[in-house]
Amino acid sequence: MPVPIASTVIYLNAARIESILMEHPKVAEVAAVGTPHAIKGQCLYLFVVPTENAQPSKALYQELSQWVRERIGPVAKPDDIQWTQELPKTRSGKVMRRILRKIAARHYQDLGDTSTLADPSVVADMIETREKGNIN
Repeated sequence: MPVPIASTVIYLNAARIESILMEHPKVAEVAAVGTPHAIKGQCLYLFVVPTENAQPSKALYQELSQWVRERIGPVAKPDDIQWTQELPKTRSGKVMRRILRKIAARHYQDLGDTSTLADPSVVADMIETREKGNIN
């Protein structure tokens, strides 16, 4: 079931946003989550795994934002993109979205059960990136 992201009074479908971004030639994987925002209620936060030939940059952030904006509308423009080498997945390959939501909201102490992760080091790397502010 698609997870809606409430942004102001508009509900965005995370699966739709991910689907649009997966069409971009510089995106290998993507996960969209909502994170708290003081004015909007929630904002769109993306975790993006770029393809091998793409370098994370402000220019790529703007390119992906424009890509979404043109296909869905200005309301779907991501507020933040966190570049990552891999998404946290279970051994069966399912993306652990609850962990992504916690990382986006900076609730690191409450990640819950991580014993089913295929590679727990991915989460540590993502938290480190989030804390360093290496996002666009």
